Amino acid sequence: MTISPEQTAWFAATFRSMVENVETVVLGKRHVIELAFTAMVSEGHLLLEDFPGTGKTSLARAMGQTVHGTNSRIQFTPDLLPGDVTGITVYDQKRGEFEFHSGPIFANIVLADEINRASPKTQSALLEAMEEGKVTVDGITRSTGSPFLVIATQNPIEQAGTYRLPEAQLDRFMMKTSLGYPDLASTIRILEGTSTAQPTVSPIITPQALVGMSDLARGVFVNPLVLDYIARIVEASRNTGQLRMGVSVRGARALTKAAKTWAAAHERSYVIPDDVKLLAEAVLAHRIVVDPEAEFDGVTANAVIGQLLLDIVPPMRSELA
Repeated sequence: MTISPEQTAWFAATFRSMVENVETVVLGKRHVIELAFTAMVSEGHLLLEDFPGTGKTSLARAMGQTVHGTNSRIQFTPDLLPGDVTGITVYDQKRGEFEFHSGPIFANIVLADEINRASPKTQSALLEAMEEGKVTVDGITRSTGSPFLVIATQNPIEQAGTYRLPEAQLDRFMMKTSLGYPDLASTIRILEGTSTAQPTVSPIITPQALVGMSDLARGVFVNPLVLDYIARIVEASRNTGQLRMGVSVRGARALTKAAKTWAAAHERSYVIPDDVKLLAEAVLAHRIVVDPEAEFDGVTANAVIGQLLLDIVPPMRSELA
């Protein structure tokens, strides 16, 4: 299926409306909001890692309110059990049969707040749901519904009482990004609004329309030369001496899907190398593991991805015509 100019225009206008809707709550962070919605439309999951009080939960909540579907929030704590996430089966004495009580994972938008505070056993309860959109409890598999998006937050500063997310779980997140502190003008606007109640946003799109946007994004054309560019970035990450683990095939697929959505959001029916460059850090950096010696020398995952983008020559526009 190819995407028509009319469909591209509708996609871009709807995407812009969703971003502007959330921007009324999360001020001065338009690019991060665009990345977050790109992950959502690309049927991926989002990890927000930042300092306390930067608006991670506000962003996730506003995104959930923008989609007129079901929303839930899970506050992860050390004593949280897997059943608190997925749900449990309870015996009903009156009816004489077991009844499933669904957990908060059964929603269109799931906010997993401070995910690294839960035990690895509880964190792993998310893996099947994030990868397949299904949950298995007592041998019975149930669908979480569609669309299904997990927005997880974690605090990189307070490490006491936290459990580091394993690489297998990090790889399930399409993107990892951070908000950072707002600029001076945005901070003043935030302070001016402290006299009002907690801000909410109006729904912009239905879950069915969001699924339609995902279907349209799949129809965006990717030139074989752009696919080759993505493959060369991934291959180079596996051969650099600074990394203990390079980008997986899942990471390459995620970058391709995100680039398609980003192109459609900017009213194009085709992907250009600049789309790949702009998204590479958010999609790939959390999937690689820096060698301990290189990390001791100050090398970061973001810096490695940035260097790979400098070293690998993208296809020219004339070649893509």
